[in-house]
Amino acid sequence: MLELEDVSLRVAGEIHLHPMSLTFQPGRMNTLLGDTLSGKTSLLRIMAGLTVPSSGSVRFEGLDVTGVRVQERNVSMVYQQFINYPNLTVRENIASPLRVGRVSAAEVRKRVDTIAELLKLTAYLDRRPSTLSGGQQQRTAIARALVKDSKLVLLDEPFANLDYKLRESLRDELPKLLADRGAVIAYATTEPSEALQLGGHVATLFQGQVTQFGPVSDLYRFPCDLRTANILSDPPMNLVPAQKRGARVFLSSAVAWDLSEADSTMPDGDLFVGLRPHHVYADQPDRGVQLEGHVRISVVSGSESVIRFEHDSRLWVCCARGLKRLNIGHAAPFWLDVDRAMYFEANGSRLSRH
Repeated sequence: MLELEDVSLRVAGEIHLHPMSLTFQPGRMNTLLGDTLSGKTSLLRIMAGLTVPSSGSVRFEGLDVTGVRVQERNVSMVYQQFINYPNLTVRENIASPLRVGRVSAAEVRKRVDTIAELLKLTAYLDRRPSTLSGGQQQRTAIARALVKDSKLVLLDEPFANLDYKLRESLRDELPKLLADRGAVIAYATTEPSEALQLGGHVATLFQGQVTQFGPVSDLYRFPCDLRTANILSDPPMNLVPAQKRGARVFLSSAVAWDLSEADSTMPDGDLFVGLRPHHVYADQPDRGVQLEGHVRISVVSGSESVIRFEHDSRLWVCCARGLKRLNIGHAAPFWLDVDRAMYFEANGSRLSRH
């Protein structure tokens, strides 16, 4: 178990990390999710022992390791920028931490072959890194980190330079691979979809602060505030002003809906409705509140269509499955999955808790 107790970081008088306390359990994914410069890498460096926190302590397996050098810890770390030994073959690169640890030759070969097969590197084991593509070199760096039985595995956007298919495959395989080791795993990413796919627990970060920490499904369904909801939403959440009167919410003069029993207890008055783009539909669902929008942009992104439309002088974003052919500048019907709606105060605090 890795425990961060009131850890903070200041560099040249500037706050990089506000005081935070987190506990990471072994055998599960722990994801740090946030934009660039939100503090993810600084936090990983403190966990690894590369950076000493300005305040607070780091405990690993019950021992205070604050200030203990990375060379004295059983830790593996993978960066977005691959680092390999240019004068060694891929096999020798991957095997290097095992040989330093005096692992037997037979065990070295077994572990290297296993991790190379997982990362699709078997055909390149006898080549030098300089002859490989960038993605292959990054896979080599990942393999070298994972082949070692470290009790702490830290990954800083390790799949950013890989192609889409391999990235998706490794996202599925990585949690299974690491779960059997009983290691503490911390994985940093800027992509909400990656955090959701990896599962486990997630800490959302914004400008050096942890906004929420817990099971990723809980944070997705029950974010504590608008900031956390947006960190877990790509594209950003639709946020529009509305008014609650009694047991109904009025989005505009033409669009309103009944609240659930739990949400009807919110105080009457002005509020903001938050709805993720994936919960706005271009095809009529079994249930949903309809509104009319004027299509401004419609583009295909992967296996879905991203549609931006205007309703009541406000822009909305809809992420619809498949290819949708909508006429730019024309009106089209859209549907809101109001069962997934979230309600916020003007300051971003969450009102609804259902």
